[in-house]
Amino acid sequence: MHRPPIDAETNIPDITEIIQEKLLDAEIPGFQAEFDPLEAERLGAFTEDALSEQDALDSTIDHAAEVEDERG
Repeated sequence: MHRPPIDAETNIPDITEIIQEKLLDAEIPGFQAEFDPLEAERLGAFTEDALSEQDALDSTIDHAAEVEDERG
């Protein structure tokens, strides 16, 4: 019996081939290809570029200080 290749990282049979087929499907006008979270992550769809919690807090404090300066 022939078994499909196993992706070492995910332990899912031939995820690369599945993703390639879905990408081809996505090129069809009007077709909505669905990607599960693992497939989307493998395609780089979830590149984290948000502010860190500390950066967000620091920016709020800076904004409050600017408002104080304008009122002063």
